[in-house]
Amino acid sequence: MTLEGITWTVDSARSADGTTITYETAGGGPPIVLVGGAFNDRSTTRALAAALAGDFTTYGYDRRGRGDSGDTAPYSVQREIEDVAALIGAAGGTACLYGLSSGAILAAYAAAERLPIAGLALFEPPFQVGPEGGAKPELSERLTELVTEGRRGDAVELFLTAAVGVPAEAVAGMRGRPEWSWMEGLAHTLAYDSTVTGDGALPTTRLATITTPTVVVDSTGSPQWLRDAAAATAEAIPGATHRSLPGGFHEVPAEDLAAELRAALLG
Repeated sequence: MTLEGITWTVDSARSADGTTITYETAGGGPPIVLVGGAFNDRSTTRALAAALAGDFTTYGYDRRGRGDSGDTAPYSVQREIEDVAALIGAAGGTACLYGLSSGAILAAYAAAERLPIAGLALFEPPFQVGPEGGAKPELSERLTELVTEGRRGDAVELFLTAAVGVPAEAVAGMRGRPEWSWMEGLAHTLAYDSTVTGDGALPTTRLATITTPTVVVDSTGSPQWLRDAAAATAEAIPGATHRSLPGGFHEVPAEDLAAELRAALLG
């Protein structure tokens, strides 16, 4: 299925604090809300939405501060959870939920708060369960400082090296590529992603309260710390399943991921 073959409908929902959250829908069937991670807006979920559109009505949205959505200060993780609740409301009052990376953590926290979620799918939530990878507690503050100073490129570099684990020499090679300006444009939201991740510790008590049927997915091409985090997350959520799919660094081809989500969420 190609992106060109999909009809996208754009609309907006209002979160509990009054912030406008812009989303787009496609397809038909039970609703699924797609929660992106760092450097994501609703455009980056379209490939997965297209692959799911034959079986689901997909809701891809701009997280607050991104794309066409608003951004009400001060930022808090709870407000982002309320954004998810607003999307579920727009979807009719109940929906499946898919989250990528920091978006997976948001999706898990939404489920832990007993939002009306029919099924939960988490892709590589970036918890730190071993000696490598994971967020640093002071990272959010430093990212905000760099953006305030106008050093958006340095904020992107810091996030990629400190939170994602990309080698510094690889980041240096990325600076001249077309996608670098895209990442700089989202630099002000990286502190949000870092705040969602917190100190990186696996919140076992919070995850243990999730009663929603859950699948946690990782890519065979991802760093071991992300794969370990996925396995540990699945172990912490009662009854959750864990799947490893062939893929690259922090990604799996959309069609392959969609097939796994259909099997897990639709049965």
